[in-house]
Amino acid sequence: MSTDFLPLLRKNAGEEISALAEDHLKHDLHPADRDLLKSGTSKISTHVTIGSAVGLALGGFLAFRLRRTRTHMFNAFRAHEKPTHVKFADGREEAIPDLTPYMRPTALGDIATYTFVGLGGLFLGGQIGILTGAGSSQRLIARDPEAKKRIDTAFRKIRADVLRQEADTSDKRTSVTRPLGL
Repeated sequence: MSTDFLPLLRKNAGEEISALAEDHLKHDLHPADRDLLKSGTSKISTHVTIGSAVGLALGGFLAFRLRRTRTHMFNAFRAHEKPTHVKFADGREEAIPDLTPYMRPTALGDIATYTFVGLGGLFLGGQIGILTGAGSSQRLIARDPEAKKRIDTAFRKIRADVLRQEADTSDKRTSVTRPLGL
C-alpha cells in the first residue's frame, strides 16, 4: 500500500533527479529567484505545520465532545424506564433482554474515538495546510513577473530533462514484461 496520501510520508525524488534539478536551479535562476523559491517552500512548510496542529487540536476537541455526548446518552438511556416484557395478541409474554451492558462506553471505545478522530483532524489539517501554503507561495512568486517567468522556464527545462532521462532508462531495458504472460 502506498503512503503517498500523507504529506509527511511522501517519497522524495531520486538522487539523480534531485541533482539534475539542483543543477538547473543553479544555472537557470538568479540568486534572488532561488531565495524567492526558498521562502515559498518555507511558507508551505509553515502552513502545513500550523494546519496539522490546528487539525489535531480540533480532532481532539471533537473526540472529547463525541465521547461526552455518548456518555450522556448512555446515562439517559440507563435512567429511563424500559419495558421488560412484550405481550403478544395471543396472550403470551416474552422477556426483552437488557441491552444496557452492551451500550456502556468502554475505555477501548474512548481510545478508538480519540485516535481516529484525532488522526482524521491531523490529516485534514495537513491537506488544508498544503492547499493554503501552495496558494500563498504562488501569490508570493507571482508578485515579480520576471522572476516568475524565469522560474517557469527553469521548471519546464527540468521537466523536459526528467522525461528524457526516463525515456533513456526505458529504452535501455532489454526485457519487456507483458501482462498475464501473453
